[in-house]
Amino acid sequence: MMMKIPIKGDIVDDASAAFYDFFGIPSTSPSKVNNLIDSADGDALEVDIASNGGDVSAASEIYTNLKGYQGKVTVNIEGLAASSASIVAMAGDEVNISPTAQIMIHKAWTITQGNADDLSKAVDMMDVTDQSIVNAYELKTGMKRDDILQMMAKSTWMSAQDAVDKGFADKILFVDEKTPQVVNATSTVVPKTAVNKLLTLLNQKGVSNKALKPVSKNDNQKPTPSLRDQKLAILFGKDDDQNGN
Repeated sequence: MMMKIPIKGDIVDDASAAFYDFFGIPSTSPSKVNNLIDSADGDALEVDIASNGGDVSAASEIYTNLKGYQGKVTVNIEGLAASSASIVAMAGDEVNISPTAQIMIHKAWTITQGNADDLSKAVDMMDVTDQSIVNAYELKTGMKRDDILQMMAKSTWMSAQDAVDKGFADKILFVDEKTPQVVNATSTVVPKTAVNKLLTLLNQKGVSNKALKPVSKNDNQKPTPSLRDQKLAILFGKDDDQNGN
């Protein structure tokens, strides 16, 4: 069996969740998630995310409880996983993202007031908060902390492919060729996207794979372009005559 856990609406603390519930406003709070986790009783969890984010501390508590769960946790990013919702997404043992979904990360922000000392303390607090957020991204992606902080400072938006390329997600939903290609080799394995592109071009030009073969040394006819040149001609749209000059 699998327990579904929705992360929808604003991510808020438990006290604020009561306000949201009273007015029927969608929200996610640590208690709501924890109750579902407890009910799962070790079964696999499927966490569906479509949220603009919210309270960092609440997101941290949800992330921690999902990350510490003994069963498998699969995260599906259905729409937008922004701000603190992206932190929750990093708790997945497997993170899937819809081809139409996005992830957005940025530095934490707050509202404060007071004298210079108060503002200085707020700056220190925000720096610590940003570093704690980086921990979740670093653990998932393996990226360097400085690189992640630069992305956060720019308020980076990632498409599904960007998220997979950078390690924030593992797989794009519904697209077979985007499924991670597991290899065990010392050489570089050609990605499936490149293979599919070449086969498509071959079909468009009516060229079969068998036509791309090395030239015989005993062939006395007009010099034929090399195998490499034939392939480059297909990829870059050149005909045989042009390629042979």
